Amino acid sequence: MNEFRPIQFKILPTIIKNLIIINVLVFFAQNVFTAPRFDFSIDDWFALHSLQSPLFKPWQLITHIFMHGSFNHILFNMFTLWMFGNVIENIWGEKRFLVFYFVCGLGAGLIHLIYLNFVNDLYSATLGASGAIAGIIAAFIYLFPNSLIYIYFLIPVKAKWLGILYFLYELYNGVFGSSSDTIAHWAHIGGGVIGLILTYLWTKKRTFNRFN
Repeated sequence: MNEFRPIQFKILPTIIKNLIIINVLVFFAQNVFTAPRFDFSIDDWFALHSLQSPLFKPWQLITHIFMHGSFNHILFNMFTLWMFGNVIENIWGEKRFLVFYFVCGLGAGLIHLIYLNFVNDLYSATLGASGAIAGIIAAFIYLFPNSLIYIYFLIPVKAKWLGILYFLYELYNGVFGSSSDTIAHWAHIGGGVIGLILTYLWTKKRTFNRFN
């Protein structure tokens, strides 16, 4: 694992810092440019809509990653991004981390679209960085399976067990969840699977240096 040793560890790495800033600015715009004050709907244009919806646009596969539905939504996602992502960016570097983040987010969006098409959902609008962050969580678990994560800052749990429980929870709710559930479980699953595969390939084939 020597190739993953960071030269300099940053508490708030550059890419994560800028991702947080962009997400906050977009969230601010979402809450300012709303109906009925404006005819323009940010959610209609930039949240991810199903392929059958007249509101679907290709760029939504990327733009939905920067949008959030509530203050608690963005707060939790940005904290999780920093919590798991700061280590990953420090050991991989800025370029590799940025590529990884967008690939996981794009993969999560595509898998979620397949799910929406399967259930014939024409009306859902999906938004949030959770799919990309699920990929980061998967990468962290793969690289540091025995690291301790403190639940509520008190209860220590190894990353591998917490990760398994998290993705089993997402899979169960993705398959058996209620139709009224507003959480995009398949986006989380998709981002996690893409993140795990990409981390495995980069680690085993040692292709990560191409991004430096």
